[in-house]
Amino acid sequence: MGLPALAVRIQPGSRTLVNAETIFFTEAPEFRHSTVLLGQAVEIVAVPASFTWHHGDGTSQVTSKAGAPYPAKDVTHTYAKVATGLTPRVDVGYRVSYRVNGGPSLEIDQLITAAGPAARLDVAEARPVIVAP
Repeated sequence: MGLPALAVRIQPGSRTLVNAETIFFTEAPEFRHSTVLLGQAVEIVAVPASFTWHHGDGTSQVTSKAGAPYPAKDVTHTYAKVATGLTPRVDVGYRVSYRVNGGPSLEIDQLITAAGPAARLDVAEARPVIVAP
């Protein structure tokens, strides 16, 4: 059983500008799964606890929040140079607990990481243009 790989969401979209804040966020619901393993009923709960944002330019940052769309600006990155075909993504560290046959909830002492799929992002440079009246 794999944990959900969450898609990175980017604002303003698949294109951004050099030296402008680019907003990152994802949808991070709690994950619940019930199964039978070796004849035992097992309930699993996974809660997103850590987010590693890979910006696609060789940098990354770790947060405890899933970010939010504009105007929140919880998770942002400013690109320093023009680039095409960057592949940002978010990896989620889940805090996982389980119960066997309705017994007490037990927590796994390590986060379990699910790598997210990459998006595509181009970074352009805006150039000022003087327009005569």
